Parts: sequence; C-alpha cells; structure tokens
Amino acid sequence: MKKPILLSIVILLFIVSCSKKEELNTFKEGSLIKNELDIALSELLTESSGGIGKSFFLLPESTKFSQIPQDPKNPLTIEKVELGKLLFHETALSVNSKLKPFKHTYSCATCHHHQAGFQSGKAQGISEGGVGFGIIGNAREKDAMCPEDSLDIQPIHTPTVINSAYQKVMLWNGQFGATGPNIGTEALWAPGTPLETNFLGYEGIESQAIAGLSVHRMGLTTKLIYSTEYKKLFDLAFPDVPKNERYSILTAGLAIAAYERIVLANEAPFQKYLRGNTNALTDVQKKGAILFFGKAACVACHTGPALNSMDFYAYGMNDLGGPGIYGNEPDIATKKGRGGFTGIESDNCKFKVPQLYSLSQAKFYGHGSSFTSLMDVVIYKNYAIKENSFVPDSHLADEFVPLGLSKSEITFLSAFIENGLNDTELERYEPYSIPSGQCFPNNDEQSKIDLGCILP
Repeated sequence: MKKPILLSIVILLFIVSCSKKEELNTFKEGSLIKNELDIALSELLTESSGGIGKSFFLLPESTKFSQIPQDPKNPLTIEKVELGKLLFHETALSVNSKLKPFKHTYSCATCHHHQAGFQSGKAQGISEGGVGFGIIGNAREKDAMCPEDSLDIQPIHTPTVINSAYQKVMLWNGQFGATGPNIGTEALWAPGTPLETNFLGYEGIESQAIAGLSVHRMGLTTKLIYSTEYKKLFDLAFPDVPKNERYSILTAGLAIAAYERIVLANEAPFQKYLRGNTNALTDVQKKGAILFFGKAACVACHTGPALNSMDFYAYGMNDLGGPGIYGNEPDIATKKGRGGFTGIESDNCKFKVPQLYSLSQAKFYGHGSSFTSLMDVVIYKNYAIKENSFVPDSHLADEFVPLGLSKSEITFLSAFIENGLNDTELERYEPYSIPSGQCFPNNDEQSKIDLGCILP
C-alpha cells in the first residue's frame, strides 16, 4: 500500500509544480507576477523612454486639463471645451457655401467624425458638395447636382484630430502654427492666405481651427448666436473678450481648438496596459508591442503619449489620386510636402510623422490614402521599396530600410497597431445634440436618413 501512496504524492507534487510554473507565466491583475512578455515589454518601454518607463507614453484623462498640452494663449476651460464640442459638430456654421443648396449641410465633423477615428471615412473628404454618410462616412459621395469646381475637397488625406494636443504644428506639411518647427518661417506666412493666421501667434491647432473655418466656407451669423444658446455659451467661454469681439471666427476657432485638445485616445487597450491592467493587451498584441519598441524600431519616430513626433520624413508613399478622387492631380507644392511649404530642397517629399491611435476605423492610410489596411502599411515599411516615382531616392529617409520582419512578426505588429492602439469608445467626445437642432455631422437629406435623423 505504501507504493501507491508514494506514487500519488509524487504525481501531486508534479501537478503542483507544473501549476506553479504556469502561474509564473500568467499575469493576474493585482499580482506582482508578470509573464515573460510583460517583462520584455516593460524593459523596452523603459529603454525607449530614456529611463522614464510607462508614464512617458501615458495619455492624460480628458478632464485633467493641467496635464494636457495647451497653448498658453488659449488655456483650456470647461466652458471653452464644451462650446468647441458643439461648434465642431454644428452644421449651421456652413453658411458661406458656394451653392445655396449646400448651406447648413456640413460641419468640421463631416471630415473628422468619431465613426472613422475623427478623420474621413473616405480616401478624400468632401464637405460642401457631398451627400450621404453611410456607416463610417464611407458612403459620402459628390452630389450629382454639384459642379466639381464647387466641391470643398483637399488634395491630400484628411488627418485625424485624435491626440492633436501633442502637435505643435498641423497638417501633413506642418504649415499651421507659429511655434515649434515653424519658428523662422514667418516670411512664408503670406498675407491674404490662410497662413496669415500664423501671425496671431498661436500653436498649430489654434491656427488651423481659426483658418479652417474660413477655408471650409463656414461662419457665424447673428441669428445663430442670438436665437440659440450659443450667446450664453460664448459669454461663459470668453468673459474677458469685449462683446464686440466675442462672437467671431477667432473665438469660435479657439473654442474648437480647445475641444480638439481633449480628444485623446486614452481608453485604448495599450493605455489601459500602461495604467496597470496587463490583461488589456492580448499576447499577440504584446508581441507586436515588443516589436514596435524593439526590432521594428517604430518608436524611433512614433514616440511619446501620442506615438508621434514633430519630424518630417520621406517614405516614398504615393500622393492622392485614382478612382473616386475629385479635382486635379495634387499640385507640386502638395507633392513636395514640407518642402512645398518651406521651399527648402532638402525638405521635399517629407511629411509629418502621424499619431497612431484609433486608425482602425478608417480604411485609408498615408498622406495619399494609398493604403487600405494597417497591415499594408507595415508590409510596405518592412520591405522599404518606394511606390512613388516622384520621390528621389536621395530624399528617402535613412530610416526607410528593410526591417526583416517575418510573416508572423508582421501579423503581431499589425495587431498591436490596429487593435492594441484602438480606442473604441470615441463616441464619448460627440455631443448628444447641437443648438441649431440640425442633424450632424452632416445635414443633407441622404445623411439625415443614414444617420437616423429622419426615417427613409
């Protein structure tokens, strides 16, 4: 009888031993035990942040204004942010449309809505002259009654508003903003052009928001201010601004910029991971993160809380063009990117490093919307073969070299960027309604049906 008992004890000890080993490889929230993936990732986060660690990449809560980067000339207040949220989605601002039928049919959010990660759901955004919305803005098309030369379209992919608080200058070429990389470019801020806004001395978000209202044919009317709660909201947001200046494009732009600064993807799984919930990322996403901060060296350009930077690089991606794109081929200045703004030859074909959060909702990537999946972008950078013949090889970034990733590593890295960085709760930044009572982000008849504002 002793042998069976002894054998049972040995088996039991073996099971317990295996169980302990398994536990060592599994992180349980609140426990000090971390698996090998967590240890490796933690070490890489510390290394790539100059020894700071996880907090270096952490986005603040949207209500913690003191922790959010802001323009000292436009400090964040609750009143200003709330006003900006409404104005950003307000279709009644589209009062300067070229054609009367499109008046009051679009807003800033037409091309920057939460359904597509606060960018356009199309390769090319359309504000005036567009019709329809679909699910993520993917069904918006040119209205058959709108001449192509009356469309409000851009010759480049619509950048996202998300995490823009971490940008000193705005747009792919960084032309908006009086600070940071644009110090010394004052001679380029031509009077009578949108760039003249830079002379107001604001950072990029504020400069673009102010200029963008006019560029996209928007404005404020006395009727809108005095027949809705907007007057009260402007009074609360700008009590120190004289009344004869309070209800203007300038203050509206500042309010919109304040709102844009608090649109942060701080509920993405990776952000939850950084805050201590190691289960927020799957093992596949952790492997991708280890590649991002390690072998793939993505963090060399995509760093900080927004995983972006204020640098410009040439990666040889195609410009906007092809089926479904309206207007003429992008002009030379647009093709030259940063160089098209600065006029410096070495800046030619360089574009600003984008932030990487909540890109999954949109299906177009790169300044020319030349990629339709995030994995396509990873594959492109892995092989480092330019697709745009307009870009001279001599201008390609030193970082544009083959990464040597295997197929499985490409899958891991793509999973981290596509899902680990994806905040799926962006609807929290959208108002329940707007003071005009109109449908938003679009107010044309087809969009009203698509968005559920009216029944078909």
